[in-house]
Amino acid sequence: MTKWVYNFGAGVNDGNASLRNLLGGKGANLAEMASINLPVPPGFTITTEVCTAYYENDRNYPVELKAQVDAALARIEAAVDRKFGDKDKPLLVSVRSGARVSMPGMMDTVLNLGLNDTTVLGLSAASGDERFAWDSYRRFIQMYGSVVLGVDHHRFEEIIEQAKLEANVTEDTALTPGDWQVVVEEYKKMVADEIGKPFPQDPQDQLWGAIGAVFGSWMNPRANVYRRLHDIPADWGTAVNVQAMVFGNMGEDCATGVCFTRDPSTGLNEFYGEYLVNAQGEDVVAGIRTPRPLSQAYAKEGEVSMENALPEAYKELHKVREILEKHYKDMQDIEFTVQQNKLYMLQTRSGKRSAAASLRIAVEMANEGLIDKNTAIMRVNPAALDQLLHPTLDPKADKKLFSRGLPASPGAASGAVVFSADEAEMRAQKGEAVVLVRIETSPEDIHGMHAAKGILTTRGGMTSHAAVVARGMGRPCVAGAGGISVDYGAQTLSAGGVTLRAGEIITVDGATGEVYAGAVKMIEPQLSGDFGTLMEWADQARRLKVRTNAETPLDAETARKFGAEGIGLCRTEHMFFDPQRIGAVRQMIMAKDEAGRRTALAKLLPFQRKDFVSLFKIMEGLPVTIRLLDPPLHEFLPHGEAELGEVAEALGMDAATIRERASELSETNPMLGHRGCRLGVSYPEIYEMQARAIFEAAVEVAKTANAPVPEIMIPLVGTKKELDLTRAQVETTAKAVFEETGKTIEYSVGTMIELPRAALTADQIAEAADFFSFGTNDLTQTVFGLSRDDAGKFLPAYVEKGILPKDPFVSIDVDGVGGLVKIAAEKGRAKKAKLKLGICGEHGGDPASISFCESVGLDYVSCSPYRVPVARLAAAQAAIEAKETHFRDK
Repeated sequence: MTKWVYNFGAGVNDGNASLRNLLGGKGANLAEMASINLPVPPGFTITTEVCTAYYENDRNYPVELKAQVDAALARIEAAVDRKFGDKDKPLLVSVRSGARVSMPGMMDTVLNLGLNDTTVLGLSAASGDERFAWDSYRRFIQMYGSVVLGVDHHRFEEIIEQAKLEANVTEDTALTPGDWQVVVEEYKKMVADEIGKPFPQDPQDQLWGAIGAVFGSWMNPRANVYRRLHDIPADWGTAVNVQAMVFGNMGEDCATGVCFTRDPSTGLNEFYGEYLVNAQGEDVVAGIRTPRPLSQAYAKEGEVSMENALPEAYKELHKVREILEKHYKDMQDIEFTVQQNKLYMLQTRSGKRSAAASLRIAVEMANEGLIDKNTAIMRVNPAALDQLLHPTLDPKADKKLFSRGLPASPGAASGAVVFSADEAEMRAQKGEAVVLVRIETSPEDIHGMHAAKGILTTRGGMTSHAAVVARGMGRPCVAGAGGISVDYGAQTLSAGGVTLRAGEIITVDGATGEVYAGAVKMIEPQLSGDFGTLMEWADQARRLKVRTNAETPLDAETARKFGAEGIGLCRTEHMFFDPQRIGAVRQMIMAKDEAGRRTALAKLLPFQRKDFVSLFKIMEGLPVTIRLLDPPLHEFLPHGEAELGEVAEALGMDAATIRERASELSETNPMLGHRGCRLGVSYPEIYEMQARAIFEAAVEVAKTANAPVPEIMIPLVGTKKELDLTRAQVETTAKAVFEETGKTIEYSVGTMIELPRAALTADQIAEAADFFSFGTNDLTQTVFGLSRDDAGKFLPAYVEKGILPKDPFVSIDVDGVGGLVKIAAEKGRAKKAKLKLGICGEHGGDPASISFCESVGLDYVSCSPYRVPVARLAAAQAAIEAKETHFRDK
């Protein structure tokens, strides 16, 4: 017979912490605490397997469950010398949900289950406290009515508030037994009116109603949303925990509280928590009464801490704190009750903590010898490091929500609304903080994006142009805020009936996707010593190198500060949108012959050379992968009559000629058009100019500093012959520069694998390549047949409906895109064993994608500057996990 029910407490423990998947986190930890002789009230856990069976069998329970629950209930009755439903000595129980991971969307706790019109009299007589008994009964009706029967909890609060008003008191604790009896009758009448039948009086009906509500809550909307956001499978199920009640509301020698073994906000090694005298658990979390601090260290003037009010119980609780930290080797979140000065433990679990606290606790516990360095590394969520690298909103600050979008780039910023890149740059040069608001951004907006403190777009997703560039620059960005309407002509943005004008202040929070009207107080980042320590440990543990995607000196310097080991992607087309250069670029594009293009390219050469000199100097001999020009041409073409006129005037050409040439160059699908190596094949003089700039810069820097290590990347290669041809162009230029200067620089030539054909023929392409860099942004687009800028309109629905587990532009599609990466890596190295392999798409900063890169043996990942620490930590965790998996498999 399948075991569906596991007992804990009173000397019988069927489970322990290792059975978390079966018993849920709460049940496993209750059994574990009982097994180490902590004061846990006896109870039992109905396993997560029952939840799965319940849904698989049309919401019917396994046939053996009822008998097993009855037997477990009888064991509790014997342990506490009370009987469930007995009129003289009634056993009361609590019912709590408990999935294997903490889930805020699950059912709230039900306390005092077993009370009815008869057992309340028995509880009163047995306890000698009539007020306590009726207070407990009203609490039960309120919780059960709200949580199990679905009655709006405000209806109960209205009745209590009326009772306090009539009794002329402000605190619940001041109501008399008679007051509570009236409240109970009002509660029952209101519930009967709401649900159309009387409040259940049979304790067995109450118990099975609560059990059913727990299992039902596993599929409620809140739980479904939480699971989707945190990638929790629906088939994990939840457990149900039934436990003998202990009472914190029996008088002044009773209390209830929640505490953490360390401060969850700062990580400080101080006992942190709150308690209430003469209360039950929901009073602390519901905010009905103002709780007091646990420790005197946190007490304000006039506050009575538990340390002073209940010194013996506090001393025992402090001892439990030490036992639990040493046992679990992690900061614990504890729930407890004190009944007539006796301490009882109701829950322990690993406590949620801020990023700063997570870092501090991990490092300090390792230094204390409680955990090893690898465990400390695994304890910190890499994505949470973003909180430490950017300004964040002060949680205590007043905020006026304007609208919401997607959290595209972390950090927060306030500034005046501007609607054009030129205005952003102009106002920023005057020292003004601005937020650039666009329907969507294009490469021509880069100078304004760089000048702005923050960026807001109404279109685009998490990997849109705005999102990718903002992350690279370290600018907070909210993208895809579809609820906002932007009117460039009127210079306004509107949402929810509120209209803001250019120049008004807004605040964007790129970590949450929220947009606020007005300025909001910020908290500046502080990279503590703990950050450096953990990063040092991570660097010792990881195998993957971590580079950055950078084109500007600022980005390169920022990345170096965060520990980048080179540049994995320098997108040269991003260097051409500077107002000083775009004219020459357009002149090159508009030219009808090679002579015209070379004239324009000669103007660009000094700029390119200067760019590479700066990057080589900053990188101090570390590798720099430079992608040759790869722009969809439409990004450079003039749009609209006004812009056509400006370009014609700047180039000294008539508007008709410009219009005609622009029409010739226009493409139906520019992302799959005349770009990448196709430009180099068609117009070899373009790549020749860029190669010359690279080699001349490298020679110049090598005279006074560490010799640069340029890695020249040919983009969008689909065939070996494309790479053969463009590589020959680069080598010819290198030879010419070396002969002219009398100095030779080591360099390599490789390609970006971003087309399915390139991945499938990687063995052929490897013959002409020194390295592969996987451009997984474009590879995802070409594998799925999706535009990353348009997919944001429907991908959320795909994730919600379970068609895709995650947005494939945010976290790599392991089966499809990842499958091609694996094929290309294997084929490439089969042809050339020492072929260097890296990834330079936005996935290079995503922890799950980095784990995949570790599994297929890539050499490095490359990501935007502010994601470098995230990648370093994620790479370390991936390496540790790979070693542990290998050890387990052996």
